[in-house]
Parts: sequence; structure tokens; C-alpha cells
Amino acid sequence: MGLSLLNRRYGSRRRSAHAIAECRAERDYSLWLRFDDGLEGYVYLADLIDTQYFRPLGDVDTFMRASVDPVSGTVEWEGGIKLDPEALYRDLVSKERHALH
Repeated sequence: MGLSLLNRRYGSRRRSAHAIAECRAERDYSLWLRFDDGLEGYVYLADLIDTQYFRPLGDVDTFMRASVDPVSGTVEWEGGIKLDPEALYRDLVSKERHALH
């Protein structure tokens, strides 16, 4: 029971199945990502900039300050903006599969 409560209380601090090991922001609003299992590639994010949550990243200098949170293994910016590493991973896997066909 104690472990169950611990997981519920601190679950958001646990690493996801796929953690980002390295990221590099590009001026065209894309991120180059490398995951802890070696998967790497570019994810284009300019479409997100038009949404309310990501609007602060519309400034290129702000976008370029992307970093990797070492605890959660996700991309983050000042102000608490974070990207789900699982969604980014699926996007890269989808691009790889599409390139193979």
C-alpha cells in the first residue's frame, strides 16, 4: 500500500518510458532530439506556436532556450512549458516508418 501511495503522489516525477537525452532547438521552430534508446531526429513545432499554451515560444530567442529536464527526461522552457516525450517519440517513430515505405 505504501508503494501505491508513493506512485500516486510522486508519479509525475517518474521518468516516462522514453526519455530525451539531448535536444537542440533550431531557428525554424524544430527540435533535434536524441532519446535514451538512440532514436534521434527532427520534430517540427511551428504549428504549436499558434496555440495559447505555446504562444510564448513564438519568440525565436525564447524557443532557442529549450533544455532537457534531467529528472523527467522531457523538453522544457522557462515558464513551465514542457513537451510530452512519449508524443515526441511517437512522432519520430512515425516518420521513420513513413520513410521506409
